[in-house]
Amino acid sequence: MKLMLKYVVVSFTGVILGISLAMSSGVMAEKQPLPIKELREFTDVFSRIKTDYVEEVDDRTLLNFAIRGMLSGLDPHSSYLDKEDFKDLQIGTSGEFGGLGIEVGMENGFIKVISPIDDTPAKKAGILAGDLIIRINDESLKDINLNDAVDKMRGKPNTDIKLTLLREGEDKPLEITITRAIIKVKSVRSKLLHDHYGYVRISQFQAHTGEQMFKAIKKLIKQSKDSLYGMILDLRNNPGGVLTASIEVSDAFLNKGLIVYTEGRIDDSILKFSAKKGDILNGKPLVVLVNAGSASASEIVAGALQDHKRAIIMGKTTFGKGSVQSILPLTKTTALKLTTARYFTPSGKSIQAEGIKPDIELDDISLKHVETNTLLKEVNLSRHLDKGDKSSNNQKNKKTLSAKKDNKAQEDKEIKDYALHEAIMLLKGLSIYSASK
Repeated sequence: MKLMLKYVVVSFTGVILGISLAMSSGVMAEKQPLPIKELREFTDVFSRIKTDYVEEVDDRTLLNFAIRGMLSGLDPHSSYLDKEDFKDLQIGTSGEFGGLGIEVGMENGFIKVISPIDDTPAKKAGILAGDLIIRINDESLKDINLNDAVDKMRGKPNTDIKLTLLREGEDKPLEITITRAIIKVKSVRSKLLHDHYGYVRISQFQAHTGEQMFKAIKKLIKQSKDSLYGMILDLRNNPGGVLTASIEVSDAFLNKGLIVYTEGRIDDSILKFSAKKGDILNGKPLVVLVNAGSASASEIVAGALQDHKRAIIMGKTTFGKGSVQSILPLTKTTALKLTTARYFTPSGKSIQAEGIKPDIELDDISLKHVETNTLLKEVNLSRHLDKGDKSSNNQKNKKTLSAKKDNKAQEDKEIKDYALHEAIMLLKGLSIYSASK
């Protein structure tokens, strides 16, 4: 790849959530007077629990609860990482981990599905972005800590878990049973559409996503015999991941300019990332598909390409996860995941709680080809004249073959993915327009 970055970013909250910026933990906060009154109150509460609570609780457990509570009150993405959480964080972006394969967050005291990950048990079971998980194995999740809920969803592979969901448009809760598995996420998939249009799907931003995408596009160019007219970059239901990967993916299509910048209270949280010269598509049309499940790193890519007018963004407004979580090790086995900055697009727009609004908004529609035989054409009239060229002599002999081809063409038109269909149509229009100039 043409861009290698010093800052490695990992993502994780339960089953991978958002983007976390690995920053130095040695920077000490500016010293401020200790809140003596509040600390005295805290110790009083601590002492009362130790002496009066119905069951005995050890100091370590109480302090752990206190730390978790302090962080959970800040925002949905700040949390305390114990030994198990910290271990999961370190392997979370490798592309292989245990669980259901869903990106989750908090909303109104319930666990909200940001997006299911491709080819995982959750995706195959029909979990959708926007679903609210209200019960796990009939146990209510109301006001539960996010990490605790994620712990309940974890388990040994090949064991079942029952989720009760609230879904928009459904009159009553849905119950879905999912079998846990080792999740192996393939970050990049690609294929050639209609001989001249590339399709690249990024399901999650991992450490090598940029390099994998670069190779996939090169392969598509070769398959098209150096006649790739345009490309679709599918970021739908992509929950985010490694920051460096989102920078590399954006940079692959840009020749220059700012990609993303962050702002926070400490110096280390003020960062800028810019593109280097070299557009892998050489300016060919690019369409980026997004939806409400596109979060974090996906929004960085969409925002950069939109601001530089390098791509047309199609779909639904994205999730709006525009904050930076710094991983600050406390011990060798524990760490703090703390929100320390916000992301901004090149034009200065904040992603946080706003998301990226598409240039062309699409409704959630399924397409189905419908045959219509009511219209007559000249060729349907009896005793119609032939075309008058040499090919007309063989017309009757080719009727059967033409009919088979027509049937095959009709089958190819039965595209259920409305957004992908619209993206292809837009690319075709752009390529025709470009060729006519």
